[in-house]
Amino acid sequence: MVKRVLIVALLFVSGILTAQPPQFGGVTGLVHDSGGSPLELVTLLLLKATDSTLVKGTVSNQQGVYEFETIPAGTYLVATSLVGFQKTYSRVFSVGENQWNNQLPSLVVREEARQLSQVTVKAQKPFIEQQLDKTVLNVENSIVATGGTALEVLEKAPGVVVDGQSDRISLKGRDNVLVMIDGKPTYLSAAQVMDLLRNTPSNTIEAIELIQNPPARYDAAGNAGIINIRLKRNRSAQRLNGNLTAGLGQGRFLKYNTGLTLSARTGPWSWFGTYAFDQRDYWSVANIDRRLAPDGQPLLIRQETYRPIQNTSHSFRFGTDFSPNRHSTIGLLLNGMNVGNRSQGGTTSVLYKAGVLTSTEETRNNNQRSIDRLAANLNYRHRFDTTSRGGKGRELLLDVDYSDASFRPLEQFENRYLNPQGVETGPRDFQRLHTVSKALIRAAKADYVHPIDRQTTVEVGWKSSFVTLKNDLRFETKRAEAGQTVPWQLDTSRTNQFEYREMIHAGYLTGRRNWANWTLQAGLRLEQTRTEAYSVTAHHTVKRSYLNLFPNVSLTRQVGKNHQFQYTFSRRIDRPDYQFLNPFIRIFSPYMYQQGNPYLKPQYTNAFQLGYSYKEETTVSVSYAKTRDVIADINEQNNATGVTRVTLVNLAKQTVLGLNLSTPVRFTRWWSARNTANVSYSSYQSGVGGTPLNMAWTSANLTSNHTFVFPHGLSAELAASYNSPYVYSQNKMRAYGQVSVGFQKSFWQKKAVLRFNWGDLFQTQRYRGTLQFQQMDFRFASYAETRVARLTFTYHFGNRELKGAGNRRTVSEEEQRRMN
Repeated sequence: MVKRVLIVALLFVSGILTAQPPQFGGVTGLVHDSGGSPLELVTLLLLKATDSTLVKGTVSNQQGVYEFETIPAGTYLVATSLVGFQKTYSRVFSVGENQWNNQLPSLVVREEARQLSQVTVKAQKPFIEQQLDKTVLNVENSIVATGGTALEVLEKAPGVVVDGQSDRISLKGRDNVLVMIDGKPTYLSAAQVMDLLRNTPSNTIEAIELIQNPPARYDAAGNAGIINIRLKRNRSAQRLNGNLTAGLGQGRFLKYNTGLTLSARTGPWSWFGTYAFDQRDYWSVANIDRRLAPDGQPLLIRQETYRPIQNTSHSFRFGTDFSPNRHSTIGLLLNGMNVGNRSQGGTTSVLYKAGVLTSTEETRNNNQRSIDRLAANLNYRHRFDTTSRGGKGRELLLDVDYSDASFRPLEQFENRYLNPQGVETGPRDFQRLHTVSKALIRAAKADYVHPIDRQTTVEVGWKSSFVTLKNDLRFETKRAEAGQTVPWQLDTSRTNQFEYREMIHAGYLTGRRNWANWTLQAGLRLEQTRTEAYSVTAHHTVKRSYLNLFPNVSLTRQVGKNHQFQYTFSRRIDRPDYQFLNPFIRIFSPYMYQQGNPYLKPQYTNAFQLGYSYKEETTVSVSYAKTRDVIADINEQNNATGVTRVTLVNLAKQTVLGLNLSTPVRFTRWWSARNTANVSYSSYQSGVGGTPLNMAWTSANLTSNHTFVFPHGLSAELAASYNSPYVYSQNKMRAYGQVSVGFQKSFWQKKAVLRFNWGDLFQTQRYRGTLQFQQMDFRFASYAETRVARLTFTYHFGNRELKGAGNRRTVSEEEQRRMN
């Protein structure tokens, strides 16, 4: 199937690249201030000269250059729009037989001399923007997202399910999402990505993009697509620009955070930086009931866990761009994070035989964990020309990444054994786990863009990444009576050293072709992977080498002004998290532990999607995806002891059929909403331990986000979501949802904003489910402190209207996602 689609796509691309192009023109120009300095992020409007109707818009780049392309024959003029500056118009020019390409004289934009007594903002970006190929969450404009974390924002995103029970993030019914954080290396496994998102303040985020079928220039990883978190970075023509944020939150425990974002420019240099501090104390609860019959008599093991957690994080991001001329830019990006986490809680395990209490085990935890991460990115961009190749020009981009990270968890357990009367029956067990993980990632990437004409563009690129991971786990035990001092003993059977090396070379080729109403993009990515997993303790090595092709096709048709159709196909891969390949044992409680699987294989997904958009607001899409060798965690029970092992295996295959509907509703001039429904049908077909695991189910994710705009700078938001019951591997999960509200007041001529929000008003964001497979019978529930009231103050200085994305992605997002 894949080969047929690939052959047809490549033949189609080769045919259209040689076809006779329709006649379109273009225009380029330069915009600068009265002092001659180029202005970035000025809005340029292409207007018809006859009636001044808008044809299209664009913004100027860092060198003040702007361009319009694919302009049909006609007479036009260009207008500038920039808050605080006078509107400027170009001369009238024509696009036609005698002049298809136009180079306009420079536009000089002068500051507005008069004082404005009042400014009325008629519209702003909504929290959720639904586009045909992606969904954008405008976090910095959201009231309910203020003061929270990146994970809490994702929990409100349409089509996203965050499963706190198994530390999973799924997108539109499909697991294994590639999480990118604006080029910031994370070096985390799936569970540690969750930790990072919990420690990323939402006040540092500009937007989150949900991309289900990314093109070939992206890594082929992430079978469900990409979640790209874009952090704030101000760009301004002023010398200094930025904002300062401070906030307080109150649930059961107090929380507070602060952050500073700055950007500056001096001649060809631009500088930007962010720093955020977050102190977040919260609690979590996990309850599990296990039913079994080891000797023919029913046995119930009831576990209740409560953990108060103290979490402190510091994160920073610093960068500079140097533009020696209008064609070249050299950039340096540094970012890092320090996270300290402490938790002191306990688990109570009560055993009932035939309904009668027989014994109790109490486990007290004293855990500490730290993450230190520092990464650097060096990048270079060169535009070879701006006019001779259809107005856009050839472009070369080079990136080099280097990152070093360390993770140091320390877990200590004290186990007490009690009889039914609550009296200790013997010595206490003590266990201590100390892990040191060190990760090194080096990556380099080159991308070249070559416009053949105004309708046809070819992109080619290469990426190489080298990953080294070293994991050293020491497991120590001792037994002692209360108050007795005895030395720790090394448990060599559970002490483990693990090393992992991975090398991936990838190349891609993409072609893009535009017609009057059609756009075709087809690409092919080739990835060569070599891995070596070495258990130092067991003297055991697992090596793998494989070569894969990943085609990608996207065909879009515009019908009239209001209707757009799109078809996409992609093939993607998910490699196991590095830590999942380590066979070491991690103990959760006396009755549950986790063990890695060095024989895990990658999983592969073929995905199709057909989408429709009306007025670029209402979207409908149907998707189909089939995954083979699905990576999933399963539970295996020792019926004699009641101990459960959690490990990962490759299931045979999974099929997901999805339907997505998103539409805006404007009730009044001051009340609008965005409603989204994602319905998916999923099925597993596999076998575990000789028992068939064939499951099929239909689930739904519903979101409704409302915006209210009142007079005197006051506005409000309401966000609600609902997730129906669903199935993951052997687990059947129950429904859950949440409702959050927020209010905002701006003052000091909109330079200051005060926001109040209350998340998860009814504390309904709880993960509950059952597992009934073979002789296992579990019921479980987990939830944390999500009902929190927050008050946040933000002060802006400089010209806020000149802010832009200016974000920079680094080379190693996929490797960072899987790092431990």
